[in-house]
Amino acid sequence: MHKILIDTNSDGQRADKFLRKYLPLAPQNLIYKLFRKKDVKLNGQRIDGSVRIHAGDVMEIFLYEDRVRAFQEQVEIRSLPIEFEVIYEDEHILVVNKPAGLILHEDEKEKRKTLANQVLAYLYAKGDYDPEHSQGFVPGPVHRLDRNTSGLVIFGKTFQALKDLNEMIRLRHCIEKKYLTILVGRLTDDQHLIGYMKKDETQQRCYMVPKETVGALTMETYLKVREYNAHYTLAEARLVTGRTHQIRLHCASIHHPVLGDRKYGDFKVNQEMKQRFHLNHQLLHAYHLQFKKTVGALRYLEGMTIEARPPESFMTIKRELFRK
Repeated sequence: MHKILIDTNSDGQRADKFLRKYLPLAPQNLIYKLFRKKDVKLNGQRIDGSVRIHAGDVMEIFLYEDRVRAFQEQVEIRSLPIEFEVIYEDEHILVVNKPAGLILHEDEKEKRKTLANQVLAYLYAKGDYDPEHSQGFVPGPVHRLDRNTSGLVIFGKTFQALKDLNEMIRLRHCIEKKYLTILVGRLTDDQHLIGYMKKDETQQRCYMVPKETVGALTMETYLKVREYNAHYTLAEARLVTGRTHQIRLHCASIHHPVLGDRKYGDFKVNQEMKQRFHLNHQLLHAYHLQFKKTVGALRYLEGMTIEARPPESFMTIKRELFRK
């Protein structure tokens, strides 16, 4: 029997769709057969393929490990370069500083060069992870960070740690996350932003929508002004919810988009920043994590704060824009 801990990247998917991606080389009729014969369990209950899975769920498949490996696309991780910085590590968790430009999970364009795979390569080199003896468990991240956003990402190194971290993310108020960003325009007062959004999967873009819109998700963000001048604002964003593109969308909604944001930002200002600083991504850095409340085997982390300084490119632009 093969066991899978569902992560945030798969949250909300249908079980059959998830398995087709998890076992890409398996015949489609085998996937159907597994569900038809009730050989798939979710949290101990046999399910059919239409059931939606969520982060923190445990899926069990009645297949031998060698068959599971045969149906998976094997990515050679041992030769991968390490582009991230280790900020904190113990036997249960790993917190890394991701550079902008590095994707977290694989997508249709990039299967190998991902932060998740680089972390596996790092753990493999240390002797903390061996896919041949992991009984199907793969260390993984517990929250998202956009490709072009830099900063802190938490990984669970063990099955129990990953399960506890997913539960803490689900409870929302357990892990405090703060970001540093530079916004277009002069913002003088702190903001408490509440709004509603929907994601357009076909365009990989999110939109602000009225509260009563079917499928609308609540967004809540606190903005603290750190410094401002006539044209720009250095701000700290604290997330209450963790929606896709939340900070970028919320700031754009109040007409102070994130500097360099090509999806929601100010095209003219972005062109100026590209010419002046060669900036081609949003200036957004996840710099602060605090474990406010912990569960299970991770109670020892309660109260711990972890921070990572923004990259030098961010600091250079900040110094130039706010030069006295």
